[in-house]
Amino acid sequence: MTPIQLYTFQTPNGHKASIMLEETGLPYDVHVVDIEHGDQHAPAFLALNPNNKIPVITDPDRGRTVFESGAILPYLAERSGRLLPADAGERLTALQWSLFQAAHLGPTLGQLWNYKVFAAEKIPTVIGRFEAEAARVLRVLDGTLGRRSHLAGEAYGIADIMSWPWIHAGLMHLGLDLDSSPNLRRWYDAIAARPAVQRGLRVPVLDSQD
Repeated sequence: MTPIQLYTFQTPNGHKASIMLEETGLPYDVHVVDIEHGDQHAPAFLALNPNNKIPVITDPDRGRTVFESGAILPYLAERSGRLLPADAGERLTALQWSLFQAAHLGPTLGQLWNYKVFAAEKIPTVIGRFEAEAARVLRVLDGTLGRRSHLAGEAYGIADIMSWPWIHAGLMHLGLDLDSSPNLRRWYDAIAARPAVQRGLRVPVLDSQD
């Protein structure tokens, strides 16, 4: 198999794709898209994703380019035959929790990150709004994980890989804690211990050459 080409950077969304590739064992090459220096606006990258966001993959053997992590992870699951249930009902559950990440967890923590870390003016009411919404989202996840071991059921899969990097970023960079979320803490720690997750977090190495 010709290696998948991964265009990425050190962000939670980028880590979804690199962790998924590590978990599936599919061969891949890494291309650093330095979003801090505007590489995502270069014509060559816009030809891959007109929305100028990472990650993006290309699959030379199938002649496919895929952007949006919510599409990339199911594509890689199908390509490898791993991490997505065969049962239609279980697949739907995996899809809905993957979309929960894309619609709620990621945007909420992304906005909190912007206003709490990057914004020149720190507006307490805005930060407080997103902190409250982040707490609500964590409660939803904790409640679900109180009923089963993983987000979509008893098996680890794409919904977990979609969500884990954002919880990790929240803990590392946004001052979130899981003291009131014991089920989420159990899930987070179990996934953090996976060797493929640890490898995926190191992608890309930013001083590497493309």
